[in-house]
Amino acid sequence: MDFDFTDDQESLRDAVRRWVDKDYGFEHRRTIVKAGGFSREAWDGLVGLGLTALAVPEEQGGMGFGAVDAMVVMEELGRGIVMEPYAQAGLIAPAVLRHAPAAVQADWLPKIAGGEALIVLAHQERGARYRLDKVTTRAEGQVLTGAKSLVPGGDQADAFIVPAETGSGVALFLVQRSATGVSTRGYSLQDGSRAAEVSFDKSPAALLVGPEQGLAVLELAVDVGIAALCAEGVGAMEKLVAITAEYLNTRKQFGVVIASFQALRHRMADVKMQLELARSMSYFASLKLGEEAPARRRALAQAKLQLCHSARFVGQQCTQLHGGIGVTDEYISSHYFKRLTAMEMQFGDSLHQLAEVSSRMQDQAGVFA
Repeated sequence: MDFDFTDDQESLRDAVRRWVDKDYGFEHRRTIVKAGGFSREAWDGLVGLGLTALAVPEEQGGMGFGAVDAMVVMEELGRGIVMEPYAQAGLIAPAVLRHAPAAVQADWLPKIAGGEALIVLAHQERGARYRLDKVTTRAEGQVLTGAKSLVPGGDQADAFIVPAETGSGVALFLVQRSATGVSTRGYSLQDGSRAAEVSFDKSPAALLVGPEQGLAVLELAVDVGIAALCAEGVGAMEKLVAITAEYLNTRKQFGVVIASFQALRHRMADVKMQLELARSMSYFASLKLGEEAPARRRALAQAKLQLCHSARFVGQQCTQLHGGIGVTDEYISSHYFKRLTAMEMQFGDSLHQLAEVSSRMQDQAGVFA
């Protein structure tokens, strides 16, 4: 299989990398963290690059690019540990809205492409333990009542994609943040990014996907998010490994750089192996997004499980190789470790993904029994 990227994809990578290096440096990022974890200026920079149009169909004013292009972008955003919820608004929201009625698509997709609307998925609920079919938010007609937790950029978003129980199954609705009965409480997460608790009290909503397909589309949205997260994790780990290698080639003990110590060289070799395992599974995840649901869900669970293992190993080893400086807020590597740690908890932790993989394998075994 050919894993080479096209000239257009390499140009896209270079454009995003230049923006990250020039406009999202470490000190600037720390300023954003102190300000609450979201920067409208940085978001406008992503819009200016055309990234919000990446996954929107051409007929709706977008570029109509695919999963591999999105993977390239997310790797570079991961290198800069960019906190603005690009994957949520630029990849997940278009994936869901493509299943909405034509009038809703025509109303919202051009706004996403042009950066006029920031729409995020609000699906997590307390007590659900990552289960997508466990939804307590209720829909009575097109009025929602309930609450969602850990909504990325929830107090900055213009609208939310909200799963709700209809009595006939889970349906997906679009609720504007300015709608009656919507309230948000924003806060910063461990990695510095911004999230919010969002509640709905008889809030008016627009139906996106009915209960017949609601859960299936929600699963697709989460899988798109997992693929993006895997690519972001690869970018973050790659940068952290580079920072660690530079440190080992600079720090001296006994008059020689510590990179010459065989024990540390072996540890770096193990770190790089875990990085490459995560990279291969990230590619696998992006290529499987177009498969039928059973194969896609199993592949994405496998990819997220590998990300959890690799991110933990790479983060811990690189921090230990730095010594005490690796855990200080003033040093850049600690912020990569925080982001990698937070990634494990997004879209299902390692135990949840292990159960998903096991369940899918049992289902497949039953088919061939």
